[in-house]
Amino acid sequence: MSRAFNFSAGPATLPESVLRTAQAQMLEFGDAGASIVELSHRGPEFIGVAQQTEADLRTLLSIPDDYAVLFTAGGATTTQALLPLNFASPGQTVDYVVTGHWGKTALKQAKAGVDVNIAASGESGGYRAIPARSEWSLTKDAAYVHITANETIHGVEFRDIPDVGDVPLCADFSSSIASEPLDISKFGVIYAGAQKNLGPVGIGVVIVRRDLLAREGQPRADIFDYRQQLKAESMLNTPPSWNWYMLGLTVKWMLDEGGVEEFARRNARKAALLYDAIDNSGGYYRNDVEAAVRSRMNVPFFLPDEALDKPFLAGAKAAGLIGLKGHRALGGMRASIYNAMPETGVQALADYMRAFQASHG
Repeated sequence: MSRAFNFSAGPATLPESVLRTAQAQMLEFGDAGASIVELSHRGPEFIGVAQQTEADLRTLLSIPDDYAVLFTAGGATTTQALLPLNFASPGQTVDYVVTGHWGKTALKQAKAGVDVNIAASGESGGYRAIPARSEWSLTKDAAYVHITANETIHGVEFRDIPDVGDVPLCADFSSSIASEPLDISKFGVIYAGAQKNLGPVGIGVVIVRRDLLAREGQPRADIFDYRQQLKAESMLNTPPSWNWYMLGLTVKWMLDEGGVEEFARRNARKAALLYDAIDNSGGYYRNDVEAAVRSRMNVPFFLPDEALDKPFLAGAKAAGLIGLKGHRALGGMRASIYNAMPETGVQALADYMRAFQASHG
């Protein structure tokens, strides 16, 4: 079997060693006589997995004790809908900074029960830049300010944490969590779908400052109430246990590899390799994002003629490079280079890009 270098944006590539561990434990977890996916989430085996996963995630991300950690079913879009239910009163204003497709999606999820203020938006410029903080129109008594830390489709990333005063800052870190050190104390809520850097699709992580859980929020069923989820240790109903287990293996792998400091170094080198291939192509390839806010995780790029897209993708697949087709909202190409993508994979892509230009330029 020969595994390709998978540049898919999500579900995304997972570390091979994690997949092999899961493969080895698939039929029987430890000496339990059954797979972890078959065992009760109330049993000692899975409780141990859940507790160890939280402890490892706290270590990996340096999560302070005054922050709770929830493991949630569904992805980031579900969390986007639950944020205003849990942290805003009916009719209270929430501020959203929209820097791409997923910021716009988060805005849409919030509109049902709160007054939404678009504090800033990069839409008029095609989401190629992040509006300067001085241009934001924030609401004094907003329930929270929401940003998308990294836009998976448009390839725009906050490289600095914006100062929003005393209002809690909530951030979608789905495609950049654990890619570098992060001061979590600067945020009220950090959330992420797992299917980029943390594991497989179907589970998410919500990291919330405990004092925010005292907010009454809006009328909601217990299953949508983060206070009830925390009380039940994220097991108010049967959780996606296999996904949780896989998340735990992935977090352990990142710790074994050197933690977020090491991945920050690797990710900087990988991004530099790929942007160098684009920027030094004489305009054959182009990335339209303002250089200061280019994503380290998701790199969209375009060829000089759309007619070249199909042969580029076909040649890439033949070379063992998959998942490069851009999102339908933007077109072109996109290379997602998350933690599990090795530098050799990015080097192989850069080499292929140069060879394709030489033969089709």
